[in-house]
Amino acid sequence: MEMNANYTSFVAVGDSFTEGMSDLLPDGSYRGWADLLAARLAARTPGFRYANLAVRGKLIGQIVDEQVGVAAAMAPDVVTLVGGGNDALRPKCDMGRVRGLLEEAAERLAPSCKQLVLMRTPARNGPVMERFRPRMEELFAFVDELAVRHDALVVDLYGTRALGDQRLWDVDRLHLTAEGHRRVAEAAWQALGLDAEDDWRTELPAATPVRWLMRRASDARFARQHLGPWVMRRITGRSSGDGRLPKRPELLAYEAPGPAGAGPSELS
Repeated sequence: MEMNANYTSFVAVGDSFTEGMSDLLPDGSYRGWADLLAARLAARTPGFRYANLAVRGKLIGQIVDEQVGVAAAMAPDVVTLVGGGNDALRPKCDMGRVRGLLEEAAERLAPSCKQLVLMRTPARNGPVMERFRPRMEELFAFVDELAVRHDALVVDLYGTRALGDQRLWDVDRLHLTAEGHRRVAEAAWQALGLDAEDDWRTELPAATPVRWLMRRASDARFARQHLGPWVMRRITGRSSGDGRLPKRPELLAYEAPGPAGAGPSELS
């Protein structure tokens, strides 16, 4: 049963997860769950408008400073706010500050839109997630608090077995594949009260065991191509999003992605 068939505009706020890495299109640009959700909403609503302000690598303070005010001024029907994950993955993180900034963002966005949507983001099964799990669960507990406080919807992806499957994550081990993003879009679609197309929680068929040598080769390739550069950016205080503008900075009638020229997948 549909709760609301009249969403006419959507603004996405966040980091690489919402920008769409690593759902790579043939022209080199990224699509992602927010674009997929916008496309589905646009297909049922003439004149539907969409903006995506998310930029890879952004910390929650940068999201608040650079995106929240812009999104609030657009006064759309739907705003999705996803942030804080990059902060939680830093070696040093003040979770109290992260919570305070998320609260500020929600306080500014909720009155500006008809429906604020928050997310408990998915996590790839593996040792990295186990190391940071306490921070992520603290973050998501606060997301639940904010949702109650601001009458927001929560798309709960965290802990879903299907989305933890390593096959739904790109080789950088931090961003979802195209199929992963498709499932997130379906989850958000259903959270908005729209008719389900399929069950995004369906698990993949059992995986064929990978030989030990192949796993080690994959680990070495990951460390060389992705982990090393990510660590260097942390050491030098740089970000993959430095100097990068949002791919859809204005709230305009939805159009399919064009040759935006985003680069290859990289850790945020």
